[in-house]
Amino acid sequence: MDDRPITVAQRNYRQHAETLERMGNQERFTHIYQANLWGSDVSVSGQGSDLEQTRELRAGLPELFARFGVRTLLDLPCGDFGWLSGVELGVERYIGGDIVAELVDRNTERYGNAGSREFRVLDLTADPLPRADLVLCRDCLVHLSFADIRRAVDNLRRSGSRYLLTTTFGDLGANVDIPTGDWRALNLCREPFGFPEPLAVLLEGCTEEGGAFADKALGLWEIADLPG
Repeated sequence: MDDRPITVAQRNYRQHAETLERMGNQERFTHIYQANLWGSDVSVSGQGSDLEQTRELRAGLPELFARFGVRTLLDLPCGDFGWLSGVELGVERYIGGDIVAELVDRNTERYGNAGSREFRVLDLTADPLPRADLVLCRDCLVHLSFADIRRAVDNLRRSGSRYLLTTTFGDLGANVDIPTGDWRALNLCREPFGFPEPLAVLLEGCTEEGGAFADKALGLWEIADLPG
């Protein structure tokens, strides 16, 4: 049994669950954004997107992208693009997608660069996705129900993109289902997902909740190798 402490995102979701669960996914995540239910004073994307919690990623992502020949990057969800905005990614084209239209508009105004960096309103589970060498999907599947995760993986497969780089917790023994918008840790190599061993793992150095989530990492897979 996983006995990690409850997180801010979980506490706040459960306090607003009755309202949130009457909403569709886009309205739900827009409400979470507008009410700052992920509880960070630094980033509307949550405490995991501050500079301390992303230090290892900011150092390691450019090397990983170079190693796997990533020229086109789809960052979905891109959130507020705060921590990633200062990283020299070494890619030719960046596409940031998010289900929250207000975030996309704000990012376009602040960070958009015609021809090399653009932002789009995209629902990972349903919208046609642009083809990319790699899809960065950090801190997303942990907020989705099992059914929506299956929809997301199927949608990624349809996109023709090659790699998925996404959040996983390697020490977690079993996965539990949640309503979309809530949060829990996931080990994507466990049931009901059964992903193969990742091609690469980038540990985040997570210190949230007193280090209870120190196994938090980005795992890399070829999308074509993921179970159907």
